[in-house]
Amino acid sequence: MDKMKVTLQYWIPQHGLTRLMGKLASAKMGSLTTAVIRWFIKQYNVNMDDAVHSDPAYFNSFNEFFVRELKEGVRPITEGNSVIVHPADARTSQFGPIENGRLIQAKGHDFSAKELLGGDKALADEFINGEFATLYLSPRDYHRVHMPCDGILRQMIYVPGDLFSVNPLTAANVPNLFARNERVVCIFDTEFGPMAQVLVGATIVGSIEVVWDGTITPPTGSSVHRWNYDTKGEKAIRLKKGEEMGRFKLGSTVINLFAKNQIRFDSSMEEGEVTVLGTPYAHQLKADTLHSDKTKTSAQLSEQ
Repeated sequence: MDKMKVTLQYWIPQHGLTRLMGKLASAKMGSLTTAVIRWFIKQYNVNMDDAVHSDPAYFNSFNEFFVRELKEGVRPITEGNSVIVHPADARTSQFGPIENGRLIQAKGHDFSAKELLGGDKALADEFINGEFATLYLSPRDYHRVHMPCDGILRQMIYVPGDLFSVNPLTAANVPNLFARNERVVCIFDTEFGPMAQVLVGATIVGSIEVVWDGTITPPTGSSVHRWNYDTKGEKAIRLKKGEEMGRFKLGSTVINLFAKNQIRFDSSMEEGEVTVLGTPYAHQLKADTLHSDKTKTSAQLSEQ
């Protein structure tokens, strides 16, 4: 059955189905919309207690519900300049070193940073021997994506591609999944060096949006498109740690890339574990801790 689910994705019209679902999700159908939202909440055990508006009848469309705003203070952002925080409510799919320019997708599968970043070798070289993490946002999760640290936007890249599902089953069975799906790559300059935050599209993900430029997809394109931004002066786009930077309309995946010798993931990180927006994700490596025991806790690191 699992093999059939994966094989079917090669045959369905991924972009056509996604456009159709996007239109339906944006439709304002009154009581029918409310009924669908109520079913979805029950089906996926969505926690509405954290939402500013918890009544399904408040939302005019399914997409309004899906990108619902959270109450102030329910996701406190961990303070400290050396602490990088989780950018989303999600689940850790994979994390670890970028070895020989490649990232782990799932057991038996990997993919290249160059392909992920739209074929830009010079950009991929900035992350050689760095660290990466892949975070899967399930249907029940909050679908706004936030900044893991302070950053200045340097570049955004739209990379066209397929729209396979990005759930664990597909990740374990479709080679090169994250480097073949449609995606929006955001490159930030930070005090930890360059940081990539990649928003990966998927089947029935009707839209990927960013706060500085609105909807990036749809419409979809057939070629890579790049935007370069001023990083100095009044025109620079500066975002603070914990600030919203983008959102998915229906679930997907976020991938972070960090440069070599800049960060160490928090000791609480485990494959398959739930992540909570604003909680510790990684810590800055000080010059005097680069060669220290990697089993040290974040508390020990902060004392050095």
